[in-house]
Amino acid sequence: MKNAQIKTAFQGDQLFDEGCESVVLSSLLSAKGALNEVRELLNRDCFYVEKHKDIYQSIMNVADRGDEVSIISVMPELTRMGSVVTPYELSAISGKACGLNVYQYAARLHDLEKRRRFWRIGQYLVSSGLNEEEDIVDVLTKVKDELDDIFGESASDVSTLYESIDGLYEIVNKNMQAEAPMIGTPTGFPMIDRKGGFQASDLIVVAGATSQGKTSFVSSIVLTAVKSGSKVTFYSMEMTKQQLTARLVSVESGIPANELLYGKLDNGKLAMLDKGVRTLYENCGKGLFFDDRSTSNIDMIISSIRSMKIKYGINGAVIDYLQILNVNMKGTNKEQQMGEVARRLKNLAKELNIWIVALSQLNRDAQNPEPTTDRLRDSGQIAEAADTVILIYRPEVFGRSYPKPFDRYSTKGTALINISKGRNIGIGLFLCGFDCNTAHFYPLSNFPLASEDKASAGSEENPW
Repeated sequence: MKNAQIKTAFQGDQLFDEGCESVVLSSLLSAKGALNEVRELLNRDCFYVEKHKDIYQSIMNVADRGDEVSIISVMPELTRMGSVVTPYELSAISGKACGLNVYQYAARLHDLEKRRRFWRIGQYLVSSGLNEEEDIVDVLTKVKDELDDIFGESASDVSTLYESIDGLYEIVNKNMQAEAPMIGTPTGFPMIDRKGGFQASDLIVVAGATSQGKTSFVSSIVLTAVKSGSKVTFYSMEMTKQQLTARLVSVESGIPANELLYGKLDNGKLAMLDKGVRTLYENCGKGLFFDDRSTSNIDMIISSIRSMKIKYGINGAVIDYLQILNVNMKGTNKEQQMGEVARRLKNLAKELNIWIVALSQLNRDAQNPEPTTDRLRDSGQIAEAADTVILIYRPEVFGRSYPKPFDRYSTKGTALINISKGRNIGIGLFLCGFDCNTAHFYPLSNFPLASEDKASAGSEENPW
C-alpha cells in the first residue's frame, strides 16, 4: 500500500493491517454504495481486530434487513450483539475514509485473510511432518480440502455444461406441458407473454419520443404484473407517488387521472373511484412499492433496489427515466455516463435475479418520427447493455399513418409496439390499443381499419 499511515503487522501467527481495516469500515459507514462495491470480497474473517469484526458484522446485519447503513443504525445493532465497541470508537473509525478507493483496501483485506489461512495450513503441515500421530493420507486430505475451501467459497455459483443442459431440458419439458406455467412476469400483451413475459435478470429499455406514452405503457405492464402476484418497485424522477397512483386508479375506474388529481368529482364518479380503488386494494395493494427516499442519483436508486429485494422480495423495478439520472463520473460526457448506468443496471438485474425496466428518451427527428434504436438519447451503449429494447410509436400524435405492413390500420386510439431487440424473447411488432382518457395501453382483439375519408371502416380480427 502507498499510504504511509497503513502498515502491515505480524503478530504471533497472524498477518494483518489494522489501519486498512479502519479505512474499509469507515467507507462502509459513510460512503453511499460502498458496501455494494465490496460485499462480495469481504467476510467477518477478513478483519483481524475483534472490534472490527463486530463492526463489520453489525453493518451486514443492518444491510441484510434492508436498512440504510450509518452510525445511527449500526450502533444500536452493536449493542444488540453485545459488542464492547463504544459510540466514541465507532465515531472515530467513521471519519477515516477521506474519499479513498474502498475496493483497493477491501481487496487487501481479502488477500491478507487468505494468507493467514495459508499460514495456518503451513503450520499444520510442519507439525504433521514432525510427528507420526496422524496418518499421512488423512493429513493430505485435510490440506487439500482446506486449500480447495480457500478459493471455493463461491463454488455453488459454478456449474458444468452437463448441469446447464439438465436445466435446459427442464424448461423444454415444462413448455411441452398442456398448460406450461409462464417462466417470467406477465405483461398483459400476448406477443410478449407468449415468449415468457419479462424475464428475471433482464434489463428492458422502453423508449419513445415525447408524449408517446412511455410511462403509461410501463404502468399498464406493472398493473398486470402485480395483479398476477409479482412485486414491483417504481422510481420516477418526474412524478410523485400520488400521480403514479392516480394513473393506476384511472385505469381501474375509468376516470382520467387529471380529474382525480385536480377536479371535483360528482357522486357518480366517486362511486366509480371507490370501485376502482377497491379493485386495486384487492389485487395490487401489497405488490407495488414507491421509495420516498429515492432521488435521481443512480447510487441511491441501486441501493434502494437492493433493499427492496431483501425486504420485500421484489420481482422487478421500473426507473423513469435514464437521461434524468445523476451519475458520479467526473471527466466523462453524457454518453459515457448513460452507458455506465445501463451496464450497472444490467449487472444489478443479473445479480438480484430480477427484471429492471428503464425508460429512455429518443432524439427528435421531425422528418421521420418513427422510433429507431439508434435514436436512443445520449448513448448507443444503452441498447448494447439492454436485453430487450421496446419502442413505442403513436403516429396519431404526428398526424401520420402507420408504416407498412400496418398502413391499413387506423392510428386513432392505437399504438405500434416495436420489440427492436429481444435477446431472450426475439424481435417483432404488434399493434395495441391506447385509451387517451385514462392513458392506458391494452391488447387488441379487433383492429380498426383506416379509410381515406376518416369515417368508420370496420375492423378485422387479430392478424398476429
